[in-house]
Amino acid sequence: MSPIESGQRPLLRFLTCGSVDDGKSTLIGRLLFDAGVLPEDVLETLARDSRRVGTQGEALDYALLLDGLEAEREQGITIDVAYRYFSTAERSFIVADCPGHEQYTRNMATGASQSELAVVLVDASKGLLTQTRRHTMICALLGIHHVLLTVNKMDRVGYEEEVFRAIESSFLDLAGELGVPEVRCLPVSALHGDHVVHRSVQMPWYSGPTLLEALQTIEIVDHSLAAPMRLPVQWVNRPHADFRGYCGTLVSGNVARGDAVIVLPSGRRTTVQQVLGVDGDIACAQSGQAVTLCLDEEIDISRGDVIAAASGPPEVSDQFACHLLWMGESPLLPGRPYQLRLGTQTALAQVTEIRHRLDINTGQQLAARHLELNEVGVCHLSLDQPVTFEPYAKSRALGGLVLIDRISNATVAAGMLDFALRRAANIHWQHLDVDQTTRATQKGQHPRCIWFTGLSGAGKSSIANALEKRLFALGHHTYLLDGDNVRHGLNRDLGFTSEDRVENIRRVAEVARLMVDAGLIVLVSFISPYRADRRMARELFAGDEFIEVFVDTPLEVCERRDVKGLYAKARAGDLANFTGVNAPYEAPQSPEIHLHAEQSDPPALAETIVGWIVAD
Repeated sequence: MSPIESGQRPLLRFLTCGSVDDGKSTLIGRLLFDAGVLPEDVLETLARDSRRVGTQGEALDYALLLDGLEAEREQGITIDVAYRYFSTAERSFIVADCPGHEQYTRNMATGASQSELAVVLVDASKGLLTQTRRHTMICALLGIHHVLLTVNKMDRVGYEEEVFRAIESSFLDLAGELGVPEVRCLPVSALHGDHVVHRSVQMPWYSGPTLLEALQTIEIVDHSLAAPMRLPVQWVNRPHADFRGYCGTLVSGNVARGDAVIVLPSGRRTTVQQVLGVDGDIACAQSGQAVTLCLDEEIDISRGDVIAAASGPPEVSDQFACHLLWMGESPLLPGRPYQLRLGTQTALAQVTEIRHRLDINTGQQLAARHLELNEVGVCHLSLDQPVTFEPYAKSRALGGLVLIDRISNATVAAGMLDFALRRAANIHWQHLDVDQTTRATQKGQHPRCIWFTGLSGAGKSSIANALEKRLFALGHHTYLLDGDNVRHGLNRDLGFTSEDRVENIRRVAEVARLMVDAGLIVLVSFISPYRADRRMARELFAGDEFIEVFVDTPLEVCERRDVKGLYAKARAGDLANFTGVNAPYEAPQSPEIHLHAEQSDPPALAETIVGWIVAD
């Protein structure tokens, strides 16, 4: 049932964005005040706070209605996204007041992802700025089709029409470049209330709507109602043996008893037996409603699966092209695994390639090997399992993703899926009769990957070499992958940047996995400075196949052992990105074996590992 049919006012979600000090909070505060939607106690608080921390002397400081954080009030800027709900006779609104500073672009993207319209502010005395372009680009990427360009602070330029028209023309050119389909432009003075709610006598040359009139009358078409049915499963409700329901919110379409549906990614087809709403059995549900579906057959469905209309199902893939807005403090490095969340689905994801990054100022496509904070790139993603999706242009719910750092659990990227990559569509696992168990049985050993990590000069290679000699003498089949040796062949094309280090470990880990599959005990001796990359390597193996050995040697001892003179070069500034000096080393937190290499010689330490393996 639509909001109008149910007697509710239609709801519009919109955001305000722009550069620092363009007056976003003042504009929305003035809108709320002049529209008469503020309760009496809020007005009293505003008056009190304006006297205490306001910036307008004896007058009300409308920005304080939005700047709720103490840090925001002290600095006079918006840091977090401030959400406000208000309602007029024509429409209800949820407004997201987004921060303008470049540092908080990720917060702005969060607000944009839930909005249908963007109010983009420009200071009339400054014109379009870099942050204006950045925010407009993000709005376009996040599928916002309606933009209100609000040229604020017209009082500072004498309410001159020429100033407004020049900014309007520049922004329309920008919106055309970015593919924003609908743009309206209006001049305002938030501080004095000109064309916010009430018309202004200061600008008789402008005959368009006020900001509130534009917000109340703009037509937002909800395309999800006409789209095929999609229900991402959030929870399987099984209160007793006689009931099994699949709960979630319909993100598009409608569903009724008797509808034919398909469950993805499994591809199983069945029929809807019952539709339950919040008040019980209902005949039909539509996009936006929370429902429980009961199906004719008991099939294997869990959280993350998608129940869809059988006549028009979404796609399933494990490789994609996408746009990514990087929000992490550390750069995005291709090859490093991240946790992906797409609706209710989760998967392990790697960025396999950065095709290019987008220059915010010019819109040009620039070559890039990594993405820094607030940069936007076109990337290829590879997942460890297929997920159900639709292009973001068709469905925010099934096309919008986030990437999460698996160590810090911080959200580091927002992404928009463009299309599936077809390059792996015809690749399948080939069954082999001779498997790892067969090979290991022939060799009479338990295949393992013994991964040595530590600083340069810690003694990794010496201990690994001694261990291989000892295992060989005991009749085991082994192979030693040493960091320096591998760089003469397999990894000779890699340098020592962060991106190259990630790829260096990824390649070696894959080779080690193949060797373990061949039934070998493979010894890997690499500095491997990053925990995330060692974790990625570990996850390629079964639980007991990977043994991390931390060769823990003090930095000063490593420098004394430095027969190659690498530490001296790094200290002198002649060797960049050298681990322990001008590049970080992240020590293991819980290695299987922890060796203090300065306390014993390599053969004795190797014997410790042999004993540990035999005991295991």
